[in-house]
Amino acid sequence: MSLYKYRKVLELPRVLPAILFMFVAGLPLTIMSLTLTLHVLTDLGRGYFEAGVVGTATALGFALGSPVLGRMIDKYGLRPVVAVCGTLSTTAWALLPFLPFPTFIGLAFLASLFTVPTGSLARQFVASLVPEDHRRPAYSLNMMLMELSFVIGPTVGILLITLYSPMTTLAGIGMWRAASYIVLYRLNWPTRTPEEIAIEAKPVRPALKTWMSGRLISALFVSAGALFVLSGTELALIAVLRENGQIGFTGYVIAAMSVASIAGGFVHGIVHRALSQASLALGMSLLLLPVALFDQTWWILMIALLPTNLLCTPTLAAGSETVANLAPANVRGEAMGLQDSAYRIGQTMATPLVGLAIDSVSPVSGFIAAAMGGLVFVGMAALCNVWITKRKPVGSGLG
Repeated sequence: MSLYKYRKVLELPRVLPAILFMFVAGLPLTIMSLTLTLHVLTDLGRGYFEAGVVGTATALGFALGSPVLGRMIDKYGLRPVVAVCGTLSTTAWALLPFLPFPTFIGLAFLASLFTVPTGSLARQFVASLVPEDHRRPAYSLNMMLMELSFVIGPTVGILLITLYSPMTTLAGIGMWRAASYIVLYRLNWPTRTPEEIAIEAKPVRPALKTWMSGRLISALFVSAGALFVLSGTELALIAVLRENGQIGFTGYVIAAMSVASIAGGFVHGIVHRALSQASLALGMSLLLLPVALFDQTWWILMIALLPTNLLCTPTLAAGSETVANLAPANVRGEAMGLQDSAYRIGQTMATPLVGLAIDSVSPVSGFIAAAMGGLVFVGMAALCNVWITKRKPVGSGLG
């Protein structure tokens, strides 16, 4: 194995600036939830339930907004969407720190709804700037940077909140996003290749049934399952370390998990033949099950978590590549937005379900619940693919 594949990708025009810029632009989103929660708890003087309501509202806004904004980018192009939605979301984020709680919830939802989805947009840029046979290392690199952002972002966020306040940090997030929108509008990277644009004689959106294939729906299910496993694992980890009186070691364990994930993504991008998205998600879920046997000491738990985390970035990168290859170019933004929504659904479902297992059984059972959730999503993906394939009529665009 060598760095040749990565070098070939980075030598392509505009690829490196686009990936790096989207990494920087997306950093504030990694501390958005934490900052909103602490603002509700400290600045607004509310409880954890109210903070949870705000978290649900913002998650719902992102989940609904991503495919809608992706569809608008498909139809109108990048600049009009960035100009309109960027202005609306920036205004909403700027006003949030100064509002009373009831209004705060509604505006937090609207701010999330109109936030231009950095993750799906980065994946669109990769699909438009990188030939299909080079996309695996490109998506691996993109996901490795995303994993890195979840290490850097919360650390910097906690520092800012500690030095200043959640309100000031929230305002800073709005300013950062505003600057990102201005740069994004100016650079205006393509969301389709010149060849794809030339092929489209008429810019008409195809009917949903012609491109929403069984394989694409399955990819969305697997994407949701991957985030269910990841979010559930983090929650179970915190619960176990807290139960053992070792909560102070959480940062070390999460850092090791992130390093393993990035290492796995690096290998995924350069191997000659990679596993499919579903196979990787299945492996990630199965490798999480035995972790429940190694909960006594933090460093043993950390080592036990490394195998499943080695497959984290590869699973996400494979999902991005799958959706990009399956979705037609003129609906790619909508498809990528739907994948973002799938991520949010998996993440949102993991918290109460894994939390229920932790409360009802034991902290270590959270790992089993997270793994089982991933297996259920992978199983649903397989069944969905089989069911739709069997129902596909002759001449249909499905399948």
